[in-house]
Amino acid sequence: MLDNEVDMLSKLPDDVLLNIVERLDITEVARTAILSRRWKQIPAMLSKIILTVCSFVPKDGRGKLTSDDIARANTTMLKATKSILESRTGSLYTIDQMSMRFYLGDDSIFFAQTVANTLATQKVSSVEFTIFTELGKHCTSDDALTYGKKFMSLFDSCPNTFGGLTHLHLQNLRLGESYFPKFFGICKQLEFLHLWRCDTGHLSLLEVQHPQIRELVISSSSLQRVDLKWVPKLKVVKFHGFQSPDDPFTLGYVPLLQTVSITNTGLSWHKMLKLSELLRKTTISNLDLNFRSEKIWVKPEGRKQLLPVFHKLSLVNLFNISEECDLSWTMFILQGAPILKKLCIMGKRRYMYAYSEEKDKGLEWEPSAPDFKHHNLAELRIYGFQAEEKFVRYARNVMEAAVNLEAVYLHENPGCEKCKPCLPNEWTLMETLLIRDKINKGICSNVGIHFLSRGLEY
Repeated sequence: MLDNEVDMLSKLPDDVLLNIVERLDITEVARTAILSRRWKQIPAMLSKIILTVCSFVPKDGRGKLTSDDIARANTTMLKATKSILESRTGSLYTIDQMSMRFYLGDDSIFFAQTVANTLATQKVSSVEFTIFTELGKHCTSDDALTYGKKFMSLFDSCPNTFGGLTHLHLQNLRLGESYFPKFFGICKQLEFLHLWRCDTGHLSLLEVQHPQIRELVISSSSLQRVDLKWVPKLKVVKFHGFQSPDDPFTLGYVPLLQTVSITNTGLSWHKMLKLSELLRKTTISNLDLNFRSEKIWVKPEGRKQLLPVFHKLSLVNLFNISEECDLSWTMFILQGAPILKKLCIMGKRRYMYAYSEEKDKGLEWEPSAPDFKHHNLAELRIYGFQAEEKFVRYARNVMEAAVNLEAVYLHENPGCEKCKPCLPNEWTLMETLLIRDKINKGICSNVGIHFLSRGLEY
């Protein structure tokens, strides 16, 4: 019966077989090659090759991986890599995506050399490296220096490989001061770069000049500032956590920039950022700000200051605003962004950190005119909505200002799966009616108010 099933599968058209195989883990793909001659040819036809060391680590629940576990996983993955790529020798099929995720170590050079050989002999559209370090979040400055030296040795040994990369994810690297200019000079094909805990020293500077980068992500940075001097194709910038007491980045020539996302746990020594100064010379369309339930680190500004950078802004997400903080300060976004279409607000309890003793100062917002109106906002979403006066008042304020508002979505949960088990009981129908009456009291509005409770709408 099994033979018949294999024969039936083998009779499927190539494109159908490829569609099936490309949904499998790469270890399963390798096993399909033993089914028949027909299946043996499939790996040579794959358009996506995604190899991750996570597929080769022990899964017996022992907890933290040891150095030996990591070394064995890297070795096993290297064998699979060579097997898959060498089977394609002479193949006429293009590899649309080749992704390699491995640990930084003595054998890393063999991954790079194998990929270099593939780039030299086959058609490859996109190549991605994610290079892990054995010590993740627990990496010290000395560890980062050691990893930095290992990476520089790998980089210098295989410049052709890194010169062909389009996507690169790096972590826990402290590099020499002059190394990033060299890095950007060789990695000329990079379109996506993610640096997690990477720098040239505590509160050091990073200058970026690159012709191809479209998305740049800087995470958990101890850099003082990132100067985006000349990045003509950059569309997305994400800063997730920074230690600098000043502006975390400056924008030079970035004519295509569309999305800016900033996440930070605001401490007492973090300055209040002025978006008009931080984003000057740009006209973004999407803005995401995540406050991690701590101090608000953005200063409300007037229309005159914000209009030059916000006049094309259409989507704003404000995540994890502490429930201790009033929401009325966020109205300055509406005032400065005349074509804003969608505004999402997420409130969250301050129970994880409580780092900042000086909280939410300087958030006073006064509209330039008491009868301020916004004519383009169509949708307001509030996650973690509660039947409290400040939430009700905020919804009313937006509804009164946004004359063409179509819908308000009030989510009982804060948009986080981990938080759902901690939530109180779901809204009853009577509660939703009372909240709707409070919001609509005294105003004439046809805006639809929708209550969503753990996926259910009322």
